[in-house]
Order: sequence, then structure tokens, then C-alpha cells
Amino acid sequence: MTEAILLVGGKGTRLRPLTVHTPKPMVPAAGVPFLTHQLARARAAGVEHIVLATSYLAEVFEPWFGNGSDLGLRLEYVTEDEPLGTGGAIRNVADRLDSAPGDPVLIFNGDILTGLDIAGLVATHRRSGADVSLHLTRVDDPRAYGLVPTDADGRVTAFLEKPETPEEIVTDQINAGAYVFNRSVIDSIPAGRPVSVERETFPGLLAAGAHLQGMVDSTYWLDLGTPHAFVRGSADLVLGRAPSPAVPGRCGERLVLEGARVADDAKLTAGTAVSAGAVIGSGAVVEGSTVLAGAVVRPGAIITDSLIGAGAVIGERTVLDTAVIGDAAHIGADNELRYGARVWCGAVIPDGALRFSSDQ
Repeated sequence: MTEAILLVGGKGTRLRPLTVHTPKPMVPAAGVPFLTHQLARARAAGVEHIVLATSYLAEVFEPWFGNGSDLGLRLEYVTEDEPLGTGGAIRNVADRLDSAPGDPVLIFNGDILTGLDIAGLVATHRRSGADVSLHLTRVDDPRAYGLVPTDADGRVTAFLEKPETPEEIVTDQINAGAYVFNRSVIDSIPAGRPVSVERETFPGLLAAGAHLQGMVDSTYWLDLGTPHAFVRGSADLVLGRAPSPAVPGRCGERLVLEGARVADDAKLTAGTAVSAGAVIGSGAVVEGSTVLAGAVVRPGAIITDSLIGAGAVIGERTVLDTAVIGDAAHIGADNELRYGARVWCGAVIPDGALRFSSDQ
């Protein structure tokens, strides 16, 4: 199996302000654009040709990755003129595939960080003779997801909407966002209109008697759709909890890229990543956080589980906890931002403007 489709066209609305200037797959995680980790893992599994289905800020991808030769890949890019949904995006790139009708094509969502055994999913697909195979994972609380029950042989029996009552939770298995399609199935998706694989393609195939196989792989899995999840995913990559051959350095408590400046007495822990050109001042404490290129964390600031956008400035003694600071924002000294606070790109918060009393 030598080719794949990567769905990277989403607007990343839930991740704003991170995605105002940058498409979600290009936001840095553990020092490199998140997409780099997906491409590197696909290449390590034997994939050679990948077509990127782009839409939002599509012009960003090709200048960064080019033809893919630096990663040992052949990359192509197809941009949607209008949003087509997951199924429509897959169909829209079909003419760039080299596969014959019966060949398997790997498909990834561009916002999932996973330790999936890619070769194992392909082997399951071949062994079972399926038309489509799905990576399934088990979650403790499946209420936020569509459920995918399977029979004793792993064959998918239904696609169920998000459960609203305890009685509707018939399985803890969910669609984990990676698939293997026979090329002929891709060609059967309607062209030129929006199509959802979750709501239209998969249920339609099941109703028509097609063979949909599920493979449960409960290794590391994280949907990076929210800022908190994205920060956690980056930290897990730095710590080595999430596997990737693309982390630019040794796994450990911190990752500081070349060109960053960190004061000797600053404390960086819990998977903190600091990008090139960033500055961490004296006595600063940065825990489980991501500091993007050119950002400045001034002396005495305390930052926990937060993301600091490119070129942003965090003032002296300011405290951030699960906060997201947009590109080029300026947070003055002696502020506190907690509880998932988000600051828009370019915003300015004066010194001491935001404080929390001790009883809050």
C-alpha cells in the first residue's frame, strides 16, 4: 500500500485564534507543523504517495512541504473551490491517485494525533476482504462521539449518532478518523457536491450490503480540535507519550529549538516546546505549554498548559493557566488569565488589567 489521502481542509474554528493566520494542520506541535508528524508516520509505515485535500488557507501547505522529497514522499495538492465535506474532499482528489480499483488507499483526518498501527490497519483490510476498514478506538465517555458497534468478527453493524441517554450507549467504540478505502469505493462517491463519509457514505455502504470492517486500536489517540487538546498533544509528543519520528530532538521534559533563548534560571517542564526565535526570561516557569516562534515570555511569568502565539509578548509576573494567546498579542505585566481564556491576535492587555482575587 503506497498511497494515501490527507484531509487538511478544515477551518479549525474551535482552535481560534490559533487558526486565524495558520491552517490547523500547520500549527506547530512539538516544534514542527502538526502535519509533519502525520506525514512522517505515514512514510514510516511504507506510504510513498500522499495527496493533500486542502481548502482553508490552502496556499500555506505547498511552500512549506514542496514535493515531499525531504520526507521521502511524493506529495500532491488539490484545493476545493467550495467546502465539500469529508466524502466530497476524498472524491475530489480521486484523479490524482495511481491505485487500481481493488487497491487500498489510506485516508487520514488532519487533526488526529494517534499511535495507530497503520500497517496493521491495512493488513486487517486485506485479510478481511473489506470494502472499507475503519480505525476504531475505545473512549471512557463516548457521549461526544458517534458510536460504531461491530460483531464478533469486527464487522461494522451500524453507525449511531451521539447518544443522548445511557441506554443509547451500546458500545464504547468510536470512529477514530483513519480509514482504508478500496479505490473503487472512492470512485463511487458522488462528485461535485458536499458529502459526509460519517453521515452519508458509510451508512449508505452499510445499507447496500458492503463490507465495512472495524479494527480497534486503543494506543494513543487524541482529537486536536480544541486549544487545550492541541497543547496537550504537543506536550505528549515532547514527552514521548505520543509517537512520532518527526520530533526535532530528544524526548523529555522540554524541547527548545535552535535559535530560541532561554534564561539559565527559567524552568521548562512537562513537555514544554519553545520555537525558534522565542525568548524565555529569567525566573519564568513554563509547564506543559507551547511557545511559538518569536514570542517573548518576560521574567517571572508563570505559564501552565497554555499556548503563546507567534510574536506574542507575555509581561513580567503574568500568570497564564490553560490560556491561548494569539499571534502578536501583548499581555502586560502582572495579569492573570485562567480557565481557558483566549486573547485575539494583536490584542493588547495593559499592565495589571486582569487579576483574580484569592477566593475565586
